Formats: sequence, structure tokens, C-alpha cells
Amino acid sequence: MVFRRCLVTSGLIAFFAFGCSGGANSSTENTTKIVQESNVTQLFIKAKATQKTEYFFHQGNNLLDRQHYDDAIKAYNKAIAIKIESPEAWINRGIALTSLQRYQDAIASYDKAIAIQPDKYEAWYNRGIALTSLQRYQDAIGSYDKAIAIQPDKYQALINRGIALTKLHRYQDAIASYNRAIGIKPDLHQAYYNKACSYALQSNLELAIENLDKAIELVPDKYKKLAKTDPDFSKVRSAKQFQELLQ
Repeated sequence: MVFRRCLVTSGLIAFFAFGCSGGANSSTENTTKIVQESNVTQLFIKAKATQKTEYFFHQGNNLLDRQHYDDAIKAYNKAIAIKIESPEAWINRGIALTSLQRYQDAIASYDKAIAIQPDKYEAWYNRGIALTSLQRYQDAIGSYDKAIAIQPDKYQALINRGIALTKLHRYQDAIASYNRAIGIKPDLHQAYYNKACSYALQSNLELAIENLDKAIELVPDKYKKLAKTDPDFSKVRSAKQFQELLQ
């Protein structure tokens, strides 16, 4: 079973340009102008810092896409050093750490993002993936539930939630999670395949075949090949109907 990462690619805050009006004569007006110029200077400094943050953030994304995970983490660290309250940088840093199997560090990074923005879907979703990788399935389900509460139409979280439930042998709950995903996206081949796995683990040959057949209908080569060796089907693999489906 495969997890999907959820990369944050949105840009950060745009910076502004400001103009100054002509001079004034009175000392009060001159004082006001000095204050205004000071404010403008601060705004330009802030804008420059934001621009640097964006640069390192996008550099990190490019490195992440190229699977240069250590370098991506360094880029995100530079972005965070400039603007620590950047949930996007913390999330994508967590993804790079997850890719290096540094799951505890990844969870800490996602937690930083959540502390900044508690309703950040991507942080909860990817946190669930890291927890599942640590076999902390109950905690993973909790993270996926948070993600789903924020964005109920995101079927990926429902699929990964189903995988965690399956690992806990909560097959009916897992199937219900896959069914919710299919309700959002009816041609969701991953959900049909995972449903087939859940039924096979319960020795329910008929429903395992029915759902595997739907997955194969949608993506034939992938699921025929996968089902031949997937240990989830060990209880039903010797059945004639199952073998015929994979021909």
C-alpha cells in the first residue's frame, strides 16, 4: 500500500512598493515625514526578508522534487531562520525528513506547522503518514481524522486512514473509510484495491474478488501484478476464481 505526500507549493506573502510625497516646511511636518520614512524603510526590510524566505522555500521545493532531501532540509531551515512562523516551510521540511525515514523529526516539524496554523490540512495529513510509518496506527488515525475534519472532500486522507485501520485489524471501519473515499471519487482504484485487501484478510473471497475486479478494470496491469504477490491476499490466492481474475 502506498502513501501520498502532500506538498505545500503556495507562495508566501507578496511584498509592496511605496512612494514618498514632496517635502514640508514646519518642524512638525518634518518630524512626521521622518517617522513615515522610517516606517517605509522597515516595510522594505520586511519585504526583502519575505523575498528571501520565498527564495529558500522554492529552492527547497525544487530540491525536494529532485529527491535531494538533505539539501532541501537545509533550504527550508534557511527559510525558517528568516521567518519562523512559516507553516509551509515546516510542512515541506517534514516531508523531506519523512523521505529520509526520520519520522520523529518529521512529526516534530509537522507539529511546528500545526502550532502556527492548527487548521493546516497538509500538516495533519503528512503527520498521519509519518505516524503510520512508525506503526503508531491509532495516533495516525487521529491525525487523519483532523485532516478530514478540515477538508472532508480530500479522499487521500480517507484512504490512508483505511490503511491504518486495516493494520489494527479494524476491517469494517477500514472498508467504511474506503467507501467514503469512493463516494467522493467513484473511479478511485486505490480504494477498490484496498477494500479487496480488507475483504481478503477476512477470508471473504466473493467481495475480495468483486473489489479487486473493479480496481483491475480501472488500472489493469498494475493491480493484476500487485495482487499476485500481495500478502494480504494469501488467504484467498489459491481459489480458482481468484486465479482466473489474474489471468
